[in-house]
Formats: sequence, structure tokens, C-alpha cells
Amino acid sequence: MRLLIALSILALGLAQPAAAQNGAEEMIAPVPPPRPAHLGGTANDNEFDIENPFDEDELPEGVIIDGGTFDDEFDARPDFSGITTPQPLTLSARISSNGPYIPEGLVWRIFDSRTDSSGELAMVAKSEDATATFGLPPGEYMLHVAFGRAQATDTLFVEPGPNNRTIIFEVGALRLDALITGDIAIPPGMLRFDIYSDGPNGRITVAENIPPGELVHLNAGVYSIVSRFGPINAVIRSELRVEPGQVTEATLYHKAAQVTLKLVSEEGGEAIADVEWTIKTAGGETVFTDIGAFPATVLAEGQYLALAKLGPTVYNREFEVRPGSAREIEILTTVY
Repeated sequence: MRLLIALSILALGLAQPAAAQNGAEEMIAPVPPPRPAHLGGTANDNEFDIENPFDEDELPEGVIIDGGTFDDEFDARPDFSGITTPQPLTLSARISSNGPYIPEGLVWRIFDSRTDSSGELAMVAKSEDATATFGLPPGEYMLHVAFGRAQATDTLFVEPGPNNRTIIFEVGALRLDALITGDIAIPPGMLRFDIYSDGPNGRITVAENIPPGELVHLNAGVYSIVSRFGPINAVIRSELRVEPGQVTEATLYHKAAQVTLKLVSEEGGEAIADVEWTIKTAGGETVFTDIGAFPATVLAEGQYLALAKLGPTVYNREFEVRPGSAREIEILTTVY
């Protein structure tokens, strides 16, 4: 398997999230960090359902990916509990300390810092503006921000007077494509990618069924990529690193080909209808079944056995799949 990777500085790419990523705003926010002991936290502050920490009506099931760097260090804050008047809060995000502000595609959520009796954090504010403005009473909150499939959380303090926060969001992007070995294009609609990340409890699904060429915004880090050509066994895997402020472009190569099956009475003859088809690997595993005159599929390179059942009679032929363009596999009834 060959892998071509090209890196370019992330400018307009980060400014224009792919349309398919709009659904990322419905993803579950990462579990906020525990409140530090010097801020009044206790061991029981975060004893809530980690599997479903938020209200499902507000945040349906999704991917949990934590990340991002915040530019403020927090110490113990004075007690402003006696002040209930909302104070102005402005939030923005950069892709590096001196990098440009992210101009669109951000989703901000602010939660109460303590769980309620049901063990959930209540969301008190939300904005999809690049520079978000809120009015909140002084106090401690949990902040979550999402950009595509990249997410970050941290503690947020609101004090009397203007509150301005700029987040250094370590986010990059990934753009994937694949070809058949020999630089043969894969037909549209037959190629999909899945993206995974390592989490504290094992592998986490970050994104599934991503079409080629889509720009996917992610937290900086290493990801496992699975490329699927067709529905059977043409699968390749790789690992890619996403760098902050950069687009990682990768082309993966499949050793596979499309095949079409025909049962004919003579070479090049008309395909016989209503044939029951089975394809087995050299090890005897059934990988494909269908009924019809021209069943087609995609197979990884290797040796296979095709079985064609017409009425009580079964015809068969061994064949080899090599990486390349689509080909027909004929089985002759006159041979048997």
C-alpha cells in the first residue's frame, strides 16, 4: 500500500467547514474536567452518568473528543454569589497563539458547573457566532466549544464587568482520497472513509462514511483511517497525524477491482437470467451472494471461486482478482 501525504498551511480551509460537518454541533460535549480542590471542588462534584452526561434532547449521541488549549490560567476567585445581574462575556477562538481568528463554524455551549439532582449539567447558553457574546451572572461555568469534529472543554469564570476570552484551539483538518493501485480512479459513491481515535477506554469512532475530498476538522493528534472500496473486503488502513493549523491530505491505494459475473452458453454470449451466485475465497469463506444475470461487486486481490446455480445445476469457476479496471468473469455452461 502506498500512501501520499501533503501538508499545507490551514487558512481558508479552516474558514470554510464542509457542509457535512454541520451535524457536529449535535455531538455530545466532552465530560468537563473536575473542579480543582482549591476552587471548592469535592470528590462528589462530578459523580454523574459519564455515558450520558447531558440532556439527550439538547445533545444527541455523538463522538466524544477532548482537546484544545485555553490561554488563561485560573486561580481561586472571589465569591460573587451575591451579584445576580448578568455580566457581558465575549468568546473567540484562534488556531494558534498568533494565528488568525476562526471566522465561522464554531458552536459554543456553556453549562452550570455543578450537576443537578439527576446528575446532569444544565446548559445555560449557546451560540453559533464566531465571536460569541453572552450575559451571565458572575460565577463558575463549564465551557465547551466545537469546530467541525474538533472539540474542547474548560472551566469558565464570569466576574463583574466585561469578560473576554480567546481560546487557542489546536485544530487541523484532514482530506482523504483513494485510488486503485496503478492510479485508477474509483467510481463515485463506492468509496468511504472511517476515522478513529484512541480514547481512555479504547478506540473511539470520530467519523464514519466520509466521502472522498471532504474537509474534516479535527483536534490535533494521530488518527486511524479505514478506507472501504465497495461493501466486501477491499479495505485498507493507515494512521495519519493532524497538525494544528494545517490540512493533511492523504491518498490511499487499494489493491482491488470491480468484477461482474455472467453465466453464458458460449464465450461472449448473452447472460442467463435468474442465476443464484456465490463467491468464496480460497479459504472457503463466502463473501458474496446475489441473484440475477449481471451481479457486480468489488473484491480485494486474491483467488476466488464463483458458483452459479441455475435450477438444480451448479456451475463454477476459479478466478483471480488483480488490482485494475473493472472486468467480467464468465462461466460457461457448455464446459460441464
